[in-house]
Amino acid sequence: MPELRLLFNDLIRFEIEIWNAVDTRLKADFDLPLAQFEPMSVVERIPCCRVYDIAGELGITTGGTSKLVDRIEAKGYCRRLPNPKDRRSSLVELTVEGRWVLTEAGRAVDEELERWLADAVPQRTLRQFAATLTQLRSAAQQIGAEPGGWPGSLIQRAKPTL
Repeated sequence: MPELRLLFNDLIRFEIEIWNAVDTRLKADFDLPLAQFEPMSVVERIPCCRVYDIAGELGITTGGTSKLVDRIEAKGYCRRLPNPKDRRSSLVELTVEGRWVLTEAGRAVDEELERWLADAVPQRTLRQFAATLTQLRSAAQQIGAEPGGWPGSLIQRAKPTL
């Protein structure tokens, strides 16, 4: 269906445009790429967060996530602590500075999203779009779980690198 390809192209192009806009704002205002803001948001949201948890939330490899956490840690925004339940892994937590920058950067992200999304279409349309995306993502996860579905490595390669 050619119209599905057009939809796919529009979806991908818009994702790239909005990612770049938010990324540019975060880099300019906080020297914080969106690729680092995202894992920090996961750490804030998940208690006793591990690198594995961040990788699962963002749909990227554990190795790539570990490197991201290294970069965030080098900036002083997070630290790794021993995991009392599993000596093979560590827990990731935000530092005081990391929480502050995440809060401030979060305000900038919200402003950009308002500009790109909320100001562009009515709230009802955004709610419908969000519900549709949730449905599509759920269906895609089911396809991936079926025999003959997507191999995990294919999904990993197809996602944008954070």
